[in-house]
Amino acid sequence: MKLYTGNLSPYSAKVRMQIYAMGITDIEFDLPIAEFFSGNFVKKSPIGRIPVLVVDEGVIPESEVIAEYLDELYPEKSMVGTTLKERADVRVISRIADVYLMNNIFMCLGQLMPDKRVEAVVDLLMGQVKRGIGALENHLGDGDFAVGNSLTRADCTLVPALFMCQGTLPRLGVDNPIIGTIKVAAYWEKIQKNEFAAKIIAEMEKGMQDRLDGTEAKRIEAAIEKAKQQA
Repeated sequence: MKLYTGNLSPYSAKVRMQIYAMGITDIEFDLPIAEFFSGNFVKKSPIGRIPVLVVDEGVIPESEVIAEYLDELYPEKSMVGTTLKERADVRVISRIADVYLMNNIFMCLGQLMPDKRVEAVVDLLMGQVKRGIGALENHLGDGDFAVGNSLTRADCTLVPALFMCQGTLPRLGVDNPIIGTIKVAAYWEKIQKNEFAAKIIAEMEKGMQDRLDGTEAKRIEAAIEKAKQQA
């Protein structure tokens, strides 16, 4: 199997964290940079976004679908909780992290440049992020993990989402919404000590640094130029 992924993509990060935690070793990580950033990635997956899992039968897009596929492929390592209520809670928290946090932050990335920023757009999208944080405050437990007493897919989705809250929102002129919470702040402090969460955070930090210092842009430019020469 092959996973098309990227360090800074929170959707890709949630799948990678699940792969690490489940101990899956037969998945190769790759991202054809020239194809992805030139728009030709749609030839591999019509949605044109990462992550994409390639299996013998074809391609599987969308992070949550990939996550479910992995749980069903390796049921003995499944990360969906142990009881019906826990399974429901895992899905609720994963959905909050995906829909209210990551999706709205992702849509707000076009507003990072202050001179081109539309404050009404930022206010609208960040209002949904704050709504999601408020929901998490009610749904999170008091233990070391998002649900129950062990790592689940809820943690795999929530770690990249909270990383984006902490690392991206202040660059939009918005306060980190984790600050001022009780359960979310306590969870974020504890989960960062988990080995799989720490690994994902380190990968995302590297991706963020590569973007900020221009390393990513240079790599993309070089890959696209090479692809043109080989065409």
